Amino acid sequence: MKKQILTLILSVLPTFAYAAGGGVHLDSAPIDTSDMESVKRGAKHFIDYCFSCHEAGYMRYNRIARDTGMTDAELREELIFTTNEKGEPTKVGSLMKVAMTEDYARNVFGTAVPDLTLTARARGADWVYTYLRTFYMDPYRPTGNNNLVFPDVGMPNVLSSLQGVQRAVYKTETRQGVEVETVDRLELAQAGSMTAEEFDVFVTDLTNFMVYLAEPVQNERKSLGIKVLIFLVIFFVLAYMLKKEYWKDVH
Repeated sequence: MKKQILTLILSVLPTFAYAAGGGVHLDSAPIDTSDMESVKRGAKHFIDYCFSCHEAGYMRYNRIARDTGMTDAELREELIFTTNEKGEPTKVGSLMKVAMTEDYARNVFGTAVPDLTLTARARGADWVYTYLRTFYMDPYRPTGNNNLVFPDVGMPNVLSSLQGVQRAVYKTETRQGVEVETVDRLELAQAGSMTAEEFDVFVTDLTNFMVYLAEPVQNERKSLGIKVLIFLVIFFVLAYMLKKEYWKDVH
């Protein structure tokens, strides 16, 4: 329990730091968590490109299958490629854990690799969407790349084969009398396997899944909220009519 609370606190703290520090303009993420086909595609993208390092330790595979309409066979074919400690295939009801340990991650990346279950809820969909699209070449970083919304990021650009490689175009600004060089824009230096439009759809689906991942009950919550508001409106009308009927002789 203590580890879960600490994970939640650590995932939220960077949001406060980012909000306090201003930062880069965030693009609006065109997501729709009620589009379960998009969520399903995003889940496959997550498994293919994120899950080898980042776990989603608060989500179970069969919850994704239930919400997206996947069968157990489809779940095993598309999302489950791991085994448990005994070498047996991971069960459909298991949490989405990875084998990478914190010690190994610190040795390889210099820092522990975060659990991504709550990332979209802590940072916001726009942050995730912009982050995934704004990696650029930086020869001064150990991985050879940097990120506009997460400066000095330790994560390599795992989507570069799809998006291509971007380079930064810099500009000089004067801040408090001091000239500072900042990134003006990013431009494509090497094409990837996807066009810009295709990559945006890919990232939208991945972001959509991560928003769903952070709160899988949100669609039911919103639907229930609408029903409750409708009930309250009807109840208010009936209560008002009843009040008028009771008090008509008094007035």
